[in-house]
Amino acid sequence: MKTLKLIVVCFLVSAYTFANVSSNEKEALIAIYNSTNGSEWNSTWDLNASVDSWYGVTIEDSKIVELNLPFNNLQGNLPKEIGNLTSLRKLNFGFNKLSGNIPTELANLKALTSLELFMNSFEGEIPSELGSLQKLESLKLYSNKLTGNIPMSLMNLTNLKELLLGSNFLTGTIPNQIYALSKLEKLSVMDNKMDGEIPVEIAQLTQLQELLLSSNKFTGTLPMEFMNLTKLNTFMVSDNNLNQEYISVSGKNPPSLMHLELQNATATMDIEKD
Repeated sequence: MKTLKLIVVCFLVSAYTFANVSSNEKEALIAIYNSTNGSEWNSTWDLNASVDSWYGVTIEDSKIVELNLPFNNLQGNLPKEIGNLTSLRKLNFGFNKLSGNIPTELANLKALTSLELFMNSFEGEIPSELGSLQKLESLKLYSNKLTGNIPMSLMNLTNLKELLLGSNFLTGTIPNQIYALSKLEKLSVMDNKMDGEIPVEIAQLTQLQELLLSSNKFTGTLPMEFMNLTKLNTFMVSDNNLNQEYISVSGKNPPSLMHLELQNATATMDIEKD
């Protein structure tokens, strides 16, 4: 009888250990571990231990709500099972060695407010499916190998405060519908292969603090309406094919400086901090 009681107790303890998340979510984490060479992570997981002890995993009400694994030597592709972490609010895989395409299954993560995949080697196009993440406030995909245009669907992300797509191989134009992102505070497409004229609609982004457009193939002139971006404190548009070269500025009121033409093609940073 004592042996039976001990077996029952051990079973209950074991069940409780893994009861903090669903088997579906745990399997999704294990799939990520296996597909990104988890045994070689800087901070790895003991797959026999409770999920709530795993590095970078945050659990609330038996749901995985954050997965933070930056600087952790993740290598390989992200598996489609990542789309089963449907309660996830924050996902940060920045500064790793991930490659392949960004999985379209991320569109299942409807609670996501922050998606950070920067400083990896992701390739292919930005999935248009990301445009369904209506709660997203921060999208950081910079410093990868992404190609193609900015998906029009991203203009549906009306809660976005940060859209950082710099240092990729993106082509095409900035969508005129960018004005829909009315809460945007930071916009960067610098160091890509984008072209066309800089849309005047950016001037409607009245919360904008940083606008980084340098090192592309943009043509034409800067819209005078940019003078109305009163919260702008960092502006970079050098190294394009504009009708004239503009100084890159950072300070109290850069819009008043934006039409200073340089005598050479090298822009400088003029810092005026209080």
